[in-house]
Amino acid sequence: MNIYIENIKGHPGKSVALNVHGSWANIAVMMGMDKNTPVKEQFFNFLGAWDKYPGEIKFIDKDKAPCHEVVIKDNINIVEMLPMFRINKWDAGCFFSKASVVTKDPYEPDNFDTQNVGTYRMQVMGKDLVGIQALGFHDIARHITHAEETNKPLPIAVCLGVDPVLTFMASTPINYDQSEYKFAAAINGIPMELTKALTSDLDIPANAEYVLEGEILPRVRVPEGPFGEFPGSYSGMRLQSQFRVKCITHRKAPIFENLFMGRPWTEIDYLMGLNTCVPLYKQLKETMPEVVAVNAMYQHGLTAIISTGNRFGGYAKSVAFRLASTPHGISYCKNIILVGPDVDPFNLEQVMWSLSARVRPAKDVIVIPNTPGMPLDPTSEPAGMGAKFIVDATQPAAPDLILRDTRLIDNPDSKGFEKIIADLQKAATKK
Repeated sequence: MNIYIENIKGHPGKSVALNVHGSWANIAVMMGMDKNTPVKEQFFNFLGAWDKYPGEIKFIDKDKAPCHEVVIKDNINIVEMLPMFRINKWDAGCFFSKASVVTKDPYEPDNFDTQNVGTYRMQVMGKDLVGIQALGFHDIARHITHAEETNKPLPIAVCLGVDPVLTFMASTPINYDQSEYKFAAAINGIPMELTKALTSDLDIPANAEYVLEGEILPRVRVPEGPFGEFPGSYSGMRLQSQFRVKCITHRKAPIFENLFMGRPWTEIDYLMGLNTCVPLYKQLKETMPEVVAVNAMYQHGLTAIISTGNRFGGYAKSVAFRLASTPHGISYCKNIILVGPDVDPFNLEQVMWSLSARVRPAKDVIVIPNTPGMPLDPTSEPAGMGAKFIVDATQPAAPDLILRDTRLIDNPDSKGFEKIIADLQKAATKK
């Protein structure tokens, strides 16, 4: 259900939108598919769009960009200018949870492709001060580190209410030198319209509803959190970076879009479902063509199910090791389940059958301790450390063979009965 709120007290002419990505039907429509398209089919359609990268970029003059219809540079007060609200009961305050955050690498300011568009939670801490969670493996953290090495502020643009496909790509784990803007253009099949920020050289979505421009303060860390996070639990408090807002621009009658996070499934699980599956699949497929599909929809890939051929004894386990070494898998992919090419990883009934009938606990279960973890995972102890749990539920291959007969039962041939059933149904209808 999409939620749209108007006539907000204290914010005349402004409105709020929620749950824009909050169903598989919404994701399908966003990708140009029928709303009833099954998830597995959406996965393969997204793969086709992915291969069209890079898309085209179109720049619009600053004075013609809709996001610059209203410009505010004086007396900035975020909570008075935007219809902010607390998302969960014990959150530390009001958070932006669905912004597309733009920064550039200070070492490569002219490299369009290393300009990052990411989604990070941000806590409003004052009239013009905002805390931002930048975990070590995030691209924005690399930008902050590079800026702090010279003790210079890092320009930032927080873009709210952007094209749903750009929001989708902003939370997608792509390579550092791949552009979220070019991916969004490729998926939409039309050029991505950008304009320049007013206070920096950042490229921002020309049609954004709101843009908050500012600078991340160098070598400043402030207490941030707690916040109800995507695993369905509160994150606790940590020291994080902070930025000061220098300018707010917005469209006339702007729509403020935010995202509710609670116990799954909520909007974020739909938003970060397929966009976690596809890049992991592409990275695996490059060197392991036996991989058929990847289902990493569960909490941004904390659990991932891979359908793969087992080319020779133990090969499937190597697929799990490869997943665990991808940029996203290093910290996120904690539980890795391997199933054969005859098993649909998006069909949990088939996955559970494979776990029940093909796993040899003494041979097929591996735990690798003391690996990088996702700090927001409530099982990560200490935060940022974890383990890998690998379950191989593929059919064993030589030389690791099961000697007794374990052939699968063939499904009955139904062709001969289809006409009989159709005739019976037709006869029953006539009566």
